[in-house]
Amino acid sequence: MKRQERGTTHPARRLRGTLLALTTAGGLLLTGCGASGTGGHDSAVDRGDHHSGLPAPAGPEDLNRDRTRPSQDHLSTFALDVDTASYGYARRALAEGRLPEPSTVRPEEFVNSFRQDYVRPDGDGFTVTVDGARTDDEDWSLVRVGLATRPAGDSGERPPAALTFVIDISGSMAEPGRLDLAQQSLSVMTDRLRDDDSVAIVTFSDEAETVLPMTRLDGHRDEIHEAIEGLKPTDSTNLGAGVATGYATAVEGLRAGATNRVVLVSDALANTGDTDPDTILERIAGERREHGITLFGVGVGSDYGDALMERLADKGDGHTVYVSNAADAREVFCEQLPRHVELTARDAKAQVAFDPATVTRYRLIGYDNRRVADDDFRDDRVDGGEVGPGHIVTALYAVRTKSGAHGHLATATVRWLDPSTRAPHEETGALETGELQDSVWTAGRGLQVTATAAYFADHLRTTGRTLPGAPSLSELTERADALAARTEDRDVRRLAQAIETASRLK
Repeated sequence: MKRQERGTTHPARRLRGTLLALTTAGGLLLTGCGASGTGGHDSAVDRGDHHSGLPAPAGPEDLNRDRTRPSQDHLSTFALDVDTASYGYARRALAEGRLPEPSTVRPEEFVNSFRQDYVRPDGDGFTVTVDGARTDDEDWSLVRVGLATRPAGDSGERPPAALTFVIDISGSMAEPGRLDLAQQSLSVMTDRLRDDDSVAIVTFSDEAETVLPMTRLDGHRDEIHEAIEGLKPTDSTNLGAGVATGYATAVEGLRAGATNRVVLVSDALANTGDTDPDTILERIAGERREHGITLFGVGVGSDYGDALMERLADKGDGHTVYVSNAADAREVFCEQLPRHVELTARDAKAQVAFDPATVTRYRLIGYDNRRVADDDFRDDRVDGGEVGPGHIVTALYAVRTKSGAHGHLATATVRWLDPSTRAPHEETGALETGELQDSVWTAGRGLQVTATAAYFADHLRTTGRTLPGAPSLSELTERADALAARTEDRDVRRLAQAIETASRLK
């Protein structure tokens, strides 16, 4: 494919044609979305904690710090991401009366944990929604880019699934709400999947073992149930052996035309065997490239190796969730899981072009390890994110406009490959300055929830004010309470409760 000149406009084309374990995974269990940040122009990875793979938490800073000037670089490019583990883990920590470690707080995963009412496409691919609202800081606005796939359909319409569950049975998994809940959830899943789906089970502690090779559910459900019920916690955590054996089992049971996925259930606290993340990561990357097997990481436990799990999923073209209760597990495995097996987009990336005539500064909130070099947006050899039906991706920007400026503000473009043919497709959306709402707090439900979640993550991640219009935690609690009352939304109520807890702890 011929690479276009940077900054030129590409014509939009519409596509024709995982105990405290497996919870808010939602439909994400069977759809991957990882990506490797490859050096975006203002990537926080470049200035972050290279040992953990996460950006260092920000300190107090002026609103103009770390903002990009469109006159110097008007493009912001990132790989799509539907991870939600950071928000789930933060809620768990707060429920236990402690603040989450700042390095585990990823704003985009807070934002992407909430339902949005974006328009959905009729077929595969995406719709693009761009909106925004002004903040209390002069000339600063929050601009939201929403990308949505078609609604999840009936599970009978999807391709079959070939799932290799790699389950941590180390001693730490004996803690109530870890392995026991994982067993319950896997058992429910076994009864919900179709006869033409297949399941394999690999366990690991100090060593790894294939407990069940790839097995069709048709006529073998009792055998699968027995394998699940027989899981017992034992010794240390040899995560490297688990990953190696899991992928070997997945390759052996590889099914053409099926969704082939490794599902890793662990607290990701490797303490024996190969504990070098880079070695483990390279195996995952190799299998991904050669066989197209994607990885889904399910984090469990109050002590959790968040950074390692996220890096594993990124390298494996997958994503992570953190799960913590049986209610969420039931929702995932009884309702959402069967509808989210297939992929609708591979290597999906987004690029937002800000107009230098109206915008003086901008900053992408989060996505620190998902940045992509601007010139690689249309290089389909560069890894993007895998997304399935029923999913949305929300990206939030802090944007400073020129005083009194009117006209075009930004254009957002999403590019993806068809999962079967790998043909590239694009869709675009745009925003004018006149379309900005007067205030974040009087905008629609979706934008208010997005702003509240982002402000909350910013408070947990930093010690200073980094987002325009950021209220105090006490004020944010009041805002979230009022929003929950107006919307009668259970998820927003949980957000408000988490913010109130954090306000007390801070």
